[in-house]
Amino acid sequence: MRLLLIILFPIVTFAQESQIRFKPTFNAHEIEIGKSYPFEKRSISIENLKFYISNLVIILNDKIVFQDSLPARLIDIENKISLSINVKNGLKFDKIVFNLGIDSITNVSGAFGGDLDPTKGMYWTWQSGYINFKLEGKDPLCKSRHQKFQYHLGGYAAPYNSLQLISLNLDKKSTRAEIRLPIDKFLKAVNPQNQSEIMSPGSRTVELSAILKQLFVVRSW
Repeated sequence: MRLLLIILFPIVTFAQESQIRFKPTFNAHEIEIGKSYPFEKRSISIENLKFYISNLVIILNDKIVFQDSLPARLIDIENKISLSINVKNGLKFDKIVFNLGIDSITNVSGAFGGDLDPTKGMYWTWQSGYINFKLEGKDPLCKSRHQKFQYHLGGYAAPYNSLQLISLNLDKKSTRAEIRLPIDKFLKAVNPQNQSEIMSPGSRTVELSAILKQLFVVRSW
């Protein structure tokens, strides 16, 4: 008589990784550097896209459940790792809050290392501080040299403080969220044909930063 040996293995379950992912888009498609995109009866290309987020917290039922240990993160479309932020596995949330840009306290404290290192190309001077948002590309209708547009938005001193508080509510509790930023809508607002360059703090910078704030959208995934 044969004995049937049955080995029972313990069932192991893994908590789903909790993650926030940033996805800049153009015409609803994820942006690729150097690729041409249809835009108002012409084609334009994106050559550089970076922006700072700071003081990130995620919230569940109006309570903070996670606070980022880093003071600021540089979201760089050419650095795919920077587009994702991993948080505690299995942690659910229904709201994400962060600053678009670097606050005045950090600016006046001087340059730091990591993502705040001036070698990242996101620092003007001690007087003007950090560039919060940088977008560069080419538009055949731009009147600038080589049809280039450059938008460097920043500034921390009154009356040109361009820091924006972003608050995004998810449609349901989730462990993962995707934050999209439609760059095509931003370019429609700024109109490269009429204004191809912004390179310092000012009233227009504040205006466009406020427009950017309204463009961020989030969805669970």
